[in-house]
Amino acid sequence: MIDFRREEGQATAEYALVLVAAGVIALALILWASNSDVLPGFFETVVRKVASFVDRV
Repeated sequence: MIDFRREEGQATAEYALVLVAAGVIALALILWASNSDVLPGFFETVVRKVASFVDRV
C-alpha cells in the first residue's frame, strides 16, 4: 500500500509553485508595460529626480 501522507519533497514543490507564480506575474507586468507608455515616463521621472539630487550635492 502507498503511504500518501509522506511529505518528502513538499517544500521543493512549494518553492517551485512560488517561482512559477512569480514568473507569471513578471511576464504579465512586462507585457503590460511594453503595451503602454508607462515605462518611458517612469524612467524620465527617475532620471530627473536623480539628476536634481546630484545637482544639490
